[in-house]
Amino acid sequence: MLSYIILTIISDDKPGVVEAIAHTVSEHNGNWLESSLAQLSGKFAGVVRASVSSDRKSALIAQLEALSSQDIHISIELNSNTPPQNKTGTHASFHALGPDRPGIVRDISHAFSEKNINVETLTTGISSMPYSGEPLFEASGKLSLPDSIDIDDIQESLDEIGDELALHISVKAITADAE
Repeated sequence: MLSYIILTIISDDKPGVVEAIAHTVSEHNGNWLESSLAQLSGKFAGVVRASVSSDRKSALIAQLEALSSQDIHISIELNSNTPPQNKTGTHASFHALGPDRPGIVRDISHAFSEKNINVETLTTGISSMPYSGEPLFEASGKLSLPDSIDIDDIQESLDEIGDELALHISVKAITADAE
């Protein structure tokens, strides 16, 4: 019988972090199923879902925890491998761009939460505006929408936020072909 685990990883950004984790999973005949990993501000962080036979799970967990001696810190949760809810609903992508200021992510995420929209992925960053050099905020992501919601209603809410924050925010449905 297989056990599924979710690893939440944080480490200083350095060569060999992914290899150390992958080697440990492989050493216990585990399977690296999916992941999202990134470097940000000198740190390396991410989430990995893996499977391992139930009789090897404890040994794998112990060895993953031992990676802390290499300053690779891993939080481990057991996972039932049940599909996430709302996978049958509509998906959408969004993009926001405009002058940076505190509270942008809070305001956008609040609009999503009010409409029971799940943020599946979110990427944000700061760059410089052309000519002025002022900070420019950019966000993009993927959303999972309840079946009962209309994409135009979401855009209307985001337009209000965009007007308040001087942001251009767009949302568009993702067709099954585009996923």
